[in-house]
Order: sequence, then C-alpha cells, then structure tokens
Amino acid sequence: MALVQLDLPDPTALRGRWAALAAVQAAAGNGDQCHGSSSLWHYDDGHGSWAELHHLDAGRAVLLGQDRNESRTFYAEASDFFEEPGTDLLAGAPGWWEPPVRRVREAQLFLGFVYGFDGGAWKRADYDAEDGFTALRLPALSVAWTREGVVAAIRRTAGAESREPSTDSVDALIAADAALDAAAVAAVVPAGWDADAGAAAARAFLPGRPDELTRAHTSRR
Repeated sequence: MALVQLDLPDPTALRGRWAALAAVQAAAGNGDQCHGSSSLWHYDDGHGSWAELHHLDAGRAVLLGQDRNESRTFYAEASDFFEEPGTDLLAGAPGWWEPPVRRVREAQLFLGFVYGFDGGAWKRADYDAEDGFTALRLPALSVAWTREGVVAAIRRTAGAESREPSTDSVDALIAADAALDAAAVAAVVPAGWDADAGAAAARAFLPGRPDELTRAHTSRR
C-alpha cells in the first residue's frame, strides 16, 4: 500500500520553535509538558493530547501522538478498548517507523497518528479516518502558533493579567534555534521565573548535548 505524502516542515525547522516553548515551560516549572533531548522532543497540551518527535539515523524521524478528543483512528489496543474499528497506522510503512511506536505502546499510550520523515519528505499510511493531528495544533508547526503557545503558557501560570512578552523577544527566542542563554529567556518570561532552567531546557534540543531521553508519560490517555 502506497504512503501518503504530507506538507509539513522539515524537522530542523521545528527545533527552534519547539525549544522556545520548552524554555518558557521549564522557566515556569512546567517542563514536563514540553521538553526535549537530541533524539526525542515531547509536547503535551496539559489536557491529554500530545505529540513526540523521535529522531533516528540518516536524518530520519517519526512524529507520533494523539488528540484526546479528535483522534478516530483507534490504532491497535485502542480499537479493543473503545470497541471501534481500527486503523493500521503502519500500513505500507518501512520498518524503521516501528521502534518509536513500540516504545509508546509499551508506555500504554494510545496513538492517533504516526508520520515518518525519510530525510526528504513526511509520509503517513493511507487512511480516511480523522487522526487528530490537525486538531492537536502542534505549536512548533509555525512561528505564529509558537508565539501563541508561549503567551498561553505564561498566562496559564502567571495569570491572564500578566505582562505579554513582545513579539520581538519571542521571535528572538525562536530564532536562536535552541542555542539560548538565560538573558534571552528572561526577556520573555515574568520576573522571578527560572530563566537558567529555561535556557538549559532549550539547549537540550541541540545535537551533541548529553542525550538523556525525555521522560515518557505512563498514564493511559
């Protein structure tokens, strides 16, 4: 079965955005919701929807996750649990997609989507069911969405009346492409937040950093 090609950014284009949000979440003390290492990036919206990007060799990557409300693919165990027809998210996929999927399944998480990047293009299995990826609205997919995610993270922790960071300061955080220092983080987050922790969280995304894989969620979504 032929795979379906997707119009998504190259993984390298996602790094600065993902790391910027991770920096703000870590500075706020909420680093479990968005964090990364040189081989695994994690995002959690705080309401049971999540995504992970697993970096493999030769520039390949697997992006997988679930939207708690909108994923209707019911892959593997989810089909039995929800008593719904399932979708084979690995139909026609090369074997290198399977290890990240296996690791997530071992953590007892349900999967709504599995996308593979072969070094040149993103692809997925051919199916018609809604997989939840669009509904998840992964912040790293665009600069605008990352800006929104940063502001939302600040408001959730500091309150709706908190000072909103300038667009320039957030864009500088993104443009640093994970190579952040505490001053760049402090320019975005409220006074008193841990800018050093934020900068460290962002730098963990860089190649060559000590590769301690991010903590996987273990509760069933």
